[in-house]
Amino acid sequence: MKLLPDKFVLAIAGAVLLAYIFPQIGAPGSPIPINTIASIGIALIFFFYGLKLSPDKIRSGLKNWKLHVLIQSSTFILFPLVVLATKPFINENQHDLWLATFFLATLPSTVSASVVMVSIAKGNMPAAIFNASISGILGIIFTPFWMSLFIHQHRQNTSYAAIYEQLIVQIILPLAAGLVMQKKWHVWAVKNSKRINFFDKSVIFLIVYKSFSASFTEHVFADIEFTDILLLLACVLLLFAVMYVLIYLIATMLRFSREDRTAALFCGSKKSLIHGTVFSKVLFGNMAGIGVMLLPLMLFHASQILIVSTIAAKIEKDYEGLPLN
Repeated sequence: MKLLPDKFVLAIAGAVLLAYIFPQIGAPGSPIPINTIASIGIALIFFFYGLKLSPDKIRSGLKNWKLHVLIQSSTFILFPLVVLATKPFINENQHDLWLATFFLATLPSTVSASVVMVSIAKGNMPAAIFNASISGILGIIFTPFWMSLFIHQHRQNTSYAAIYEQLIVQIILPLAAGLVMQKKWHVWAVKNSKRINFFDKSVIFLIVYKSFSASFTEHVFADIEFTDILLLLACVLLLFAVMYVLIYLIATMLRFSREDRTAALFCGSKKSLIHGTVFSKVLFGNMAGIGVMLLPLMLFHASQILIVSTIAAKIEKDYEGLPLN
């Protein structure tokens, strides 16, 4: 398997560069209503997500409950707890970067990347599809819950009621509408998955551009040194390694099959850039520092694709139908 640079990662990097060179278009006060366009885009992302969910696959996937509990617990409980345990060691100057890393830890798993990597590594595909699908829905509950512990420090003038109102209007209602209209449009959504995925990524590109435009305009990154970014990269790599090892040990202790262990490792150790970008806009609003909130997630996303692709390719090469242990 030849490993190529992920096009989406390159596009996101391009959005940051564009925001640095031309921040005025996405900055507060711009005549172009990027914020409104992004809000509508978020609603459509979750509407299409609801259309594409397969009720039959979700129902059939409920049988392997131990595997599902491990994956979702890793995603929404172990990840945040690992980062939360480091808080006593963080000084005041590092708090924003720590909070951004905690935000990363509370997010859902990736959808397409998890399924693709499990497929390459000959893992449990039905379980991967089920968990990737259900993770985005659970994230609507768990991510705001975890962030509510600290979010008041960044949105002091905004009530929790306003945040959850945005959550309902931009995410929950469109998702519900998509589920309701599945009977009529599900087949269409599946046939047009590539176009819908392109639309989703275009919205994320726009949100990232706007977020970093605001941050660059307000000089939010002025106090962040290059060494801080390198340290942050090392931290997210360490976080990935810790989670990967923890999931492997738990799956081994539970005596999972090779296929189930592969699904647990690849689905439980990833975080979604798409969901993270969307949730950042809902949870943090238009604050200038939203670019900082996305920085660890972008580093983690790029790293996880490279690392997991390499692991999946190695498993594919060595796979002979025998257990890995």
